Amino acid sequence: MDKPKISFVVPVYKSENYIRRCLDSLINQTLEDIEIVCVNDGSPDNSLNILREYEEKYSNIKVISKENGGVWYARLDGVKAADGEYIGFLDADDYVEKDFAKLMYESVIKNQSDIAVCGFKRIDEETKKILSQEMKHSSSRVIYMDKNPEEIISVNTALWNKIYKADVLKATFNVQSPPRILEDAMFISLVYINAHKISFVDEYLHNYMVINGSAMHSLRSNDIVKIKESMLEVKEEYLKANLRKEMMEILSSFVFLHLGISLMLNVYTFDKANFKSEYKQILNYLDSNFGEWRSTKYTTIWYNLTHKKYNLKVAIVRKVYKMHMFKAFLDIYSFVTKTLKIDIKW
Repeated sequence: MDKPKISFVVPVYKSENYIRRCLDSLINQTLEDIEIVCVNDGSPDNSLNILREYEEKYSNIKVISKENGGVWYARLDGVKAADGEYIGFLDADDYVEKDFAKLMYESVIKNQSDIAVCGFKRIDEETKKILSQEMKHSSSRVIYMDKNPEEIISVNTALWNKIYKADVLKATFNVQSPPRILEDAMFISLVYINAHKISFVDEYLHNYMVINGSAMHSLRSNDIVKIKESMLEVKEEYLKANLRKEMMEILSSFVFLHLGISLMLNVYTFDKANFKSEYKQILNYLDSNFGEWRSTKYTTIWYNLTHKKYNLKVAIVRKVYKMHMFKAFLDIYSFVTKTLKIDIKW
């Protein structure tokens, strides 16, 4: 039997209200010959029964059931069980457009790429309002890791609006203690070690549902500690891989974006009492372990303007950071987004 063109790994935990919508969107794909690997991560609700129902009905669905261990390990178990030529991830509360698999597969085959990326919509689950539309780039855009690797800084770190060559994904290093938050950023930064080429699909094909109570809305102090520890493991893997000097600069910019900006924005929003202390610790962590964030050209305003790159937002905030005005920036950012009722993602 030939390999499936794409295997989709779906981690499932307490998803009884959403999993049917998710699976139906995969079952109705216009690309034939796909596999759906559902990993029940110890769900205490009716999720497993629903998965078994679908498994019995559809021959291309297989279900793995395990004790709860978190989404990182659920995904890895799914990857190990996946037989596809390429592998994609889908969260149980999200869904995709019917041509998602077809257009993504056509992109990787046409471009001989290791990863394909498509646009996505962020949708409020309660109101169904579209909050933003992101990552829709021309299908002619290609990132060559040996020519223009700095462009990965601007690629969103979510795993679900992408498909990956199975060999690249299965070779990805497993960190010892993955964090509960920002695990996608950790994972994809490791995937990039073995990737050579990334292509894009000029369509919004993935629907990311924003649900109150998600992990990023329930930040705990030990989450930040685990994120820091895991990123040091990622750094060690970059050093072991003996990658070009530019890749360490890119990793440092990557860490600055996700810890220095996104994580601190989360702390500012949900834990203002500890913001000053956490910000000071993050700044010290960046300088001690990823000092290239200050000096790399890839996130300077001038470089991004003159080279028509995609990292201008990061470049502006880096300037603000170096002027010790990040708190003031967040005050203005918060006021503007609330007043205008807009949503700006980093």
